[in-house]
Order: sequence, then structure tokens, then C-alpha cells
Amino acid sequence: MSTSPTAIGWSSLDAVDRRLLELLAVDSRRPTAELARDLGLARSTVQSRLDRLRDIGVIRAFTIRLSERLEADTIKAHIMLAVGPKQSADVVQALKRLPEVKALHAISGIFDLIAVVHAPSVVEMDALVDRIGLLPGVERTQTAIVLSTRFER
Repeated sequence: MSTSPTAIGWSSLDAVDRRLLELLAVDSRRPTAELARDLGLARSTVQSRLDRLRDIGVIRAFTIRLSERLEADTIKAHIMLAVGPKQSADVVQALKRLPEVKALHAISGIFDLIAVVHAPSVVEMDALVDRIGLLPGVERTQTAIVLSTRFER
């Protein structure tokens, strides 16, 4: 297996690595011994696999997922952006500096990018949408407010 993070894809991982990642996706705090028992492997083998997956960039971080109750008051939206020719890199860098932008995806279709954004209130979301629309290189935006999340993995 290549150790280049850019060469790693889900299909290049073996079944044990994929199962290990699935277990960690459910609870990233699970002890190595427990993971080893569930996988039928030695603890040292699981630890070596975890170290390798971190080293090659498959695992970037062990993190938390906030309670839905805590995020209930957060306004979430998807902002689709049409970007001028050869201005995508500048727009991406500008959006990267905004902490309200949680994710940014390049997409196909009439828009070039879609930003997943969070704001504490409708007023602040409105201001954020205006700020993003005024960024140099942004030609137009279309915003969809998230009404509810049916499920999230």
C-alpha cells in the first residue's frame, strides 16, 4: 500500500482497516483493547494500524460530535456560489478565513461551490450571506436555510 495520503482511497484500504474506521466513526474514544477484541486482533496490531492510518493521513483527527440539543439554536445554511473565471482560489482562501464556514465543496452545475455555514441567529446569517456575496470573485449566490436534519453520519 502506498504511503502517500493523496494515493489513499477507501477502496485501497483492506477490510480490517475499513472495519476499524467504521468502529471509530461510531465512537472515536473506544480503547484500543476493545477495538482489538471486536476485530479479533491483538491490541498491538490494532495500535500499529491506527498509527499507520494517522501517518498516511487517512485519520486526520479524533473529534466529537455535538449534541443536537446544543446545536438546536444554530442557524445552518448551504450557500451556493458562482465564481468568476480564474477566481476560485481567491474565493476559497477568503471563505477559509471565515469561521462560520464549516465546509466548502466544489460542485457541478450552474454554481461552482457550496459552503456549509452556521450562524447563531437569523440576523447574523443574513449578514454572513451578504459578506460572502460581496467577496471579490463571487458573482452570485443562492442560499438554502436548513430547516431540519433528518440524519447525519
